[in-house]
Amino acid sequence: MSHWPRRLLTAAAGLGVLGVASVVVANLVVVQRTDQHVTGDLRAVEEAQVAIVPGSLVRGDGTLGDVVAERVGAAVALYDAGAVDALLVSGDNGTAEYNEPDAMRDAALAAGVPAEDVFTDYAGFSTWATMRRAREVFDVDTAVVVTQDAYAARSVDLARAAGIEATAYESGSAGGGLREVLARVRGLGQATWRPEVTGGETIPITGDGRASWADAPA
Repeated sequence: MSHWPRRLLTAAAGLGVLGVASVVVANLVVVQRTDQHVTGDLRAVEEAQVAIVPGSLVRGDGTLGDVVAERVGAAVALYDAGAVDALLVSGDNGTAEYNEPDAMRDAALAAGVPAEDVFTDYAGFSTWATMRRAREVFDVDTAVVVTQDAYAARSVDLARAAGIEATAYESGSAGGGLREVLARVRGLGQATWRPEVTGGETIPITGDGRASWADAPA
């Protein structure tokens, strides 16, 4: 009887163990090296130029889904507390019919944040794109990333890899689950290799946020 089937099974099992070990190690690295930069206590948030708000689902009628509504609400609370000077809402606007940034911006404006202090990034197609563009397009030096607890470690890790002195403020709780476990593996790769993302004209976060709006008033 050939030994090949047994060898193949052994090799497959070895690769499986290696894969699981890689996932575990990647998660430990991301969580442990960001632990001191994450807080759920508003009073413990370090002051920064801007709250970066990554996008999430916006409903067909333009209203915010629960996840992103919670993030925007937490970012507004940071602004009202004086912890940040501005908001940068970053999300998906890949088609004319779907626009996360404008929906997030409108919610922040409705909550009382002055128009000049709300910046929009229409090419935040991933967390890494949001963070790298925050640094390269919006000249962000310091930031508080606002997201749910399950995503905070990866988000702040990517922000710091992009060159931002960042902390994370947990806007609420989320399950995360296997999807986030795997996302941290990808995030560690992005933080290590720092791939290029879509660029654009520089819009300094210290300026007027309306300069970043696609429908900016004349």
